[in-house]
Amino acid sequence: MLTAAPGTLQAALDAAARGWAVFPLRPGTKRPALHGEARCPRTGACTGGHVKWEGRATTDPERITRAWTQAPFNIGLATGPSGLVVVDLDLPKDGAAGPTGAEVFAALCERAGKPLPDTFRAGTASGGQHLYFTAPNTLRLGNSAGLLGELVDTRAWGGYVVAPGSVTPSGAYTVLDDVPLLPLPGWLLEVLTSRQEPARPRTAAAPAVPRVSGSRAARAALERECRNVQAAPAKQANNSLNRSAFLVGRFVAWGDLDRDMVEEAFQGAGEARGLTAAECRATIRSALDSSIRKARPREAA
Repeated sequence: MLTAAPGTLQAALDAAARGWAVFPLRPGTKRPALHGEARCPRTGACTGGHVKWEGRATTDPERITRAWTQAPFNIGLATGPSGLVVVDLDLPKDGAAGPTGAEVFAALCERAGKPLPDTFRAGTASGGQHLYFTAPNTLRLGNSAGLLGELVDTRAWGGYVVAPGSVTPSGAYTVLDDVPLLPLPGWLLEVLTSRQEPARPRTAAAPAVPRVSGSRAARAALERECRNVQAAPAKQANNSLNRSAFLVGRFVAWGDLDRDMVEEAFQGAGEARGLTAAECRATIRSALDSSIRKARPREAA
């Protein structure tokens, strides 16, 4: 039976030494190892009422040592009490086609005209990544799911991540780049705190999909995905453009469709949905590059 790595105590102490509040997760899992409210004994830390994992997370070496010598627990890192915002870059589920969270985030940075942040970075058991940032002092951020893009979530107050040193059946959580943490970039903070609706679609009729060379299936896929972009909900317009361009990219890789014509078609669809020209160009280019790079041979598709 899989158990957590024997070094989890030291990993928990190392996290606490950075000022990060930790709590135990069940060995080999991502689930808190603390009692729930229904089974709370109302003693110890819970004498005055049930205290959940966020309130029990600690940087106290003595408390950590007492807990982790009882069992080879994995390590939960409470992001809010630790003063962190962690950007979680996931992978498509079950090997599904599509861009990874890291690729979506890279496209987001490109659209903003910003470099990829060079901050502390951890690898997850599934092959994803966690980017660690110090949280702003001016407000209390919560979690987000998909607000920055598909497969891109954030963890702050009310959330936690599995810390490096932990092990699950899928693999280990590791440190990829042990560099100083950056403050959460202002442009990311603006996206996370914005509550304004994106610009409404233009009233002009959407441009027709250009006539392109290629197989009937390829043409049909391009026309279908352009319609999907035009019909996407306002808050999902860019995600839809990214996904649709990625799906069509395999036909470019196989030589069924000309890339310039595909870019022109999606550019028109994206702008008709209300995205800016620059936003469309960056998203389409990133999605097609990724799709072409990952495309399997036609006979294996």
